Amino acid sequence: MGHIFRDAGIKKEVIDIMEKEEVKKIKEWMNTEEYKEKNFNRQAIVINPERACQPLGAVLCAVGFENTMSFVHGSHGCVAYYRNNLSRHFREPLAAVSTSLTEDGAVFGGQANAFEGFKNAADLYKPKMFAISTTCMSEIIGDDLGSIVANAREKGRLAEDILAPYANTPSFVGSQLEGYDNMLNAIIEGIAKKPEAGMEKTDVINIIPGFDTTLGNINEIKRILKIFGAKFLVLADYSNTLDYPLNGEYKMYPEGATKLEDVKTCANNKATIALQRYSTKKTVATLSEKLGQDARVVKSPIGINYTDDFLMTVSEISRLEIPKELEDERGKAIDCMTDAQQYIHGKKFAVFGDPDLLVGLVSYLLEMGGIPKYVLCSNGNEEFKKEIEDLFENYSASEGEVYIDKDLWHLRSLLMTDKADMLIGPSHGKFAARDAGIPHIRVGYPIFDRVNIHRYPLYGYTGVINLTTWIVNKFLDILDDTSDDAHFELLR
Repeated sequence: MGHIFRDAGIKKEVIDIMEKEEVKKIKEWMNTEEYKEKNFNRQAIVINPERACQPLGAVLCAVGFENTMSFVHGSHGCVAYYRNNLSRHFREPLAAVSTSLTEDGAVFGGQANAFEGFKNAADLYKPKMFAISTTCMSEIIGDDLGSIVANAREKGRLAEDILAPYANTPSFVGSQLEGYDNMLNAIIEGIAKKPEAGMEKTDVINIIPGFDTTLGNINEIKRILKIFGAKFLVLADYSNTLDYPLNGEYKMYPEGATKLEDVKTCANNKATIALQRYSTKKTVATLSEKLGQDARVVKSPIGINYTDDFLMTVSEISRLEIPKELEDERGKAIDCMTDAQQYIHGKKFAVFGDPDLLVGLVSYLLEMGGIPKYVLCSNGNEEFKKEIEDLFENYSASEGEVYIDKDLWHLRSLLMTDKADMLIGPSHGKFAARDAGIPHIRVGYPIFDRVNIHRYPLYGYTGVINLTTWIVNKFLDILDDTSDDAHFELLR
């Protein structure tokens, strides 16, 4: 009998070796042009897209208003996902409630759950406003939020003194950008009052950050406007509510969010500047067409050119000269770029993330003489693609390629078949970067595997210095780590 077991053991060893060889062969094939062609031809499946669903954007928007509770009409699991993701990124607690729809709601509708949710959440959390959004489930069963809110008020389940703007945010179309826009638009449409004819405008400039999870960006914009001496109102300001000091006291609604009274009169302010195009389209249209506001959209102020454009827009609207302090900051940023240009010039970069962020990053890299070889945007459209291609043309960047509606498995194929020198984007790109053996700088949303990145601005001249420092020092770290003794230099 011994030889039987011995033969069986040998056979298993042979099978194990064959399986390992087959796995190795497949892994090597996955890095070939042949596999890349098959990968880019797939249509029936999406693998790791770099986008989130609409309600997540709506929940983030709601956090930017004082004493506001995000009220999601859908299942409890969906809301747990939004809270979990946003809390991991900001490393802060984030409150949101749901109507906890189950099978009963799918059959009979979710109005009863909404009634109970309004009453319970109001009693427990005492909000001034519910920012109501939907999920896949409530959208598919066809619940009418307008009727639910009206019926809840009529039956005394939703008090008249609690504001209740609502937005349809189906998870199966669009992304977090549309969800943010739909929610902000609903809040402004539901609260802001159209100025009466002949009413004098204030000197206040409305600022709309858009879906921006880099709190440092919002704080940098506020710092710049204070240096200008300009009066401003940030619409959906969560720069403090998601970065509240740890002082031993938990607050359901941290201070610093946009006051609801200010939202009511925002249409009477001098103008609005939106810092993102793709997450503010509906809101900007409402302010401009329905409320008669001078509403403008600028490129996200990343890099020198787009920061210059932002400052010029503020100066034009406010009729204030650009302060010398900001001119000096510009000079320091250009000095920083000049010192570091040799380390970025000619380097090939792969960048991915949300469209407005990518437009700014590509512009900055081109200013530095870098080559944005791959620009991948899962929630990009043809308008975005044309914007990036125009940038390539303006800088005569012949190597740049832009991909819309593609995912991170597509990005992996690009990196494995024709490697870039660095990957720039959110945390999910770390697996492709590791496979390709290239460094990865984290920017955008989400960032789960690094700390404090969301506190450092990418905007303004300060953002130029931050980006340049991160990128160049990463290259220098690699140079030191891989140098032999003869080339381990003190000066770089």
